[in-house]
Amino acid sequence: MRLIFVHGWSVTHTDTYGGLPDALANKANDFNLNLDIQHIYLGKYISFHDEVSVDDIARAMDRALRDLPSNSNNQIKPFSCITHSTGGPVVRAWVDRFYGSRKLLDLPLKHLVMLAPANHGSSLAALGKTRVGRIKSWFQGVEPGQRVLDWLCLGSYGQWELNQQYLKYDYSGKGFFPFVLTGQGIDKKFYDFLNSYLVEDGSDGVVRVAGANMNYQYISLVQNTNNVIKNRPLTYELIVKGNVKKPKRVPLGVYDSYSHSGKKMGIMRSIKSDDTGSQVVTDILKCFQVKTAGDYSNMDEELGDLSSAEQANESKFCMVVFNIRDDQGNRVHQDDFDLFILAGNQYSPDLLPKGFFKDRQMNEKTGRLIYYLNADKMSEIKDGKFGLRIVARPSKGFSYYCAGEFQSDGITARNIFKANETTYIDIILQRFVDKNVFRFDSATDKSDSFKRTKPSGEALSQD
Repeated sequence: MRLIFVHGWSVTHTDTYGGLPDALANKANDFNLNLDIQHIYLGKYISFHDEVSVDDIARAMDRALRDLPSNSNNQIKPFSCITHSTGGPVVRAWVDRFYGSRKLLDLPLKHLVMLAPANHGSSLAALGKTRVGRIKSWFQGVEPGQRVLDWLCLGSYGQWELNQQYLKYDYSGKGFFPFVLTGQGIDKKFYDFLNSYLVEDGSDGVVRVAGANMNYQYISLVQNTNNVIKNRPLTYELIVKGNVKKPKRVPLGVYDSYSHSGKKMGIMRSIKSDDTGSQVVTDILKCFQVKTAGDYSNMDEELGDLSSAEQANESKFCMVVFNIRDDQGNRVHQDDFDLFILAGNQYSPDLLPKGFFKDRQMNEKTGRLIYYLNADKMSEIKDGKFGLRIVARPSKGFSYYCAGEFQSDGITARNIFKANETTYIDIILQRFVDKNVFRFDSATDKSDSFKRTKPSGEALSQD
């Protein structure tokens, strides 16, 4: 089999792969896999220049693949791939750009094993280019490229769009087998008490388990102006539009003893060439053995059991990405809304379980709000009911918004705030326009000033 490696962001040397290529080649025969070191290729891509984007890297990857021995402009021979960190989204972007869900049967990539992939970004990216570049656990002493950094910020346009595209993918049905293997250990060597993200629970010090996992969901909530929430002045209900969208399952393995990077604990770089007994090496080779949908399902179950055992004594977390906009397509600015999570029969923020909240970030470019929550705590919500309340501004005048509220009433918190997973929630508010924004006078009327016109209190009918 032919195997390629694709590294993470701002890497400048192929020693980042550690001894993993040799360890896999040395152990492959035990799994009846024909993997010779001569058939392993180590990727080198440029990510530390500001002008380079994830899409640019994906395009260049396609050219590099066609330039490999035995490939051509017209054909890429079947191969498997191991990625680390940003390499996961890079390869997924290549798959989507050149094949997509409709041409998946033509995809030469058969197995994609993503180690600690930033599929839903990294909390560290929000720290900014210069500050992030100083973190040794992620970079190698170079300034990170800004456009890739933008992609990696939680709630970015790139993540939202790429993960929406992958909702359409039938992985095993088309002979494509992706996997996610990620750590939940923290290497004390990289402790920085001024930066809590490096020691964040539920992460490997750089990428959260929920940020790596390819099992996620999209939910759309639309404001229904025909139904006012009881005991809530000028608050209209938010209802689920369509179905909750989920991709096909992707096997996830979580390891408590591995961190994101580094020679001591890094899920890739710490592997030595003679570490043939490593659990990660064994699991990668088991992934390469998968050939059918049945094999894929079995591997999902096996890695699920591993993750349950590894996380038995650890809290599990989830991410929620909120996108707030109106029915006219306008983004509601980050300073113009407040969002509250509610709980219990009274749908009150005061009834949320103690210790449920871990972190909050706002993506400055997209205006998306990201919550990081303790999923175990959220499953303890009082009465099993939860809600969301959004208060947007302006709330009066010629153009304005009314508050919106979602009440689960039967949808359990466990189904929305899923352990180890990311949920994207698109909230669409109605934009109200007063009829006095535009009126006509007859040409026969006496001319007058409309400078002091006030809102009529009568909004235009909703389209």
